[in-house]
Amino acid sequence: MTLLTATGLHCGYGADEIVHGADLTIEQGEVVAILGPNGCGKSTLVKAVLGYVPITAGAIAFQGRPIAGRSAQAIMRLGVGYVPQLDNIFKPMTVRENLEMGGFRMAPTELEREIERVFAAFPLLAERQRQLAGTLSGGERQLLAMARALMVAPRLLVLDEPSAGLAPTKVSEVFAQIERIVAMGTAVLLIEQNVAAALEISDQAIVLAAGRVVFAGSVEDVLETDSIRDAYLGQPIAVGRAVP
Repeated sequence: MTLLTATGLHCGYGADEIVHGADLTIEQGEVVAILGPNGCGKSTLVKAVLGYVPITAGAIAFQGRPIAGRSAQAIMRLGVGYVPQLDNIFKPMTVRENLEMGGFRMAPTELEREIERVFAAFPLLAERQRQLAGTLSGGERQLLAMARALMVAPRLLVLDEPSAGLAPTKVSEVFAQIERIVAMGTAVLLIEQNVAAALEISDQAIVLAAGRVVFAGSVEDVLETDSIRDAYLGQPIAVGRAVP
């Protein structure tokens, strides 16, 4: 089942067009990585899909329903979760209070049920539910941000640079959790600079350069296309394809 499609997408900020005619497709249960050098338009493309950046041409549909021009809040309510790279938790609040903020529209019984569901998927957070979020490590904060986004059980979760600033051991923990999220039935759209880590868990990849899609296909095709690896992703890329 196709969850999201974007076709011929042009978008940017004011008169400054950043993305030029991009296409994007995400199927149910997939992880799709958006890769490319800094400044190539990855975040702009995703924010246009999420309703944060206006589009000037093209179409976007979620589960067959047109969403171009809708507000970010309306798109989230349709079943799209988002974890930005920065400022993605409430540091003065406890872990549990952060999750409560993720489900603030819920009735008390529903809220409690969803918190328990999320704690079951994130046992570390359950252990630290009374701890202030600002005292968590970088990796733990990223897990909390993902957990809060999952409070409303989105069909699609968008992650912007989840490994940014993390130690290598914490990167492994975060990406292992992303795989568990997908196993629970949530598709993931992933922006990531750590190419090897992203390709390790992804099914499809889109490579952007200067706001244009220069490659779209399977992870295996990315790894076998020398020109793409050399020009846009760097060398070497060691991907084991093993699922933790």
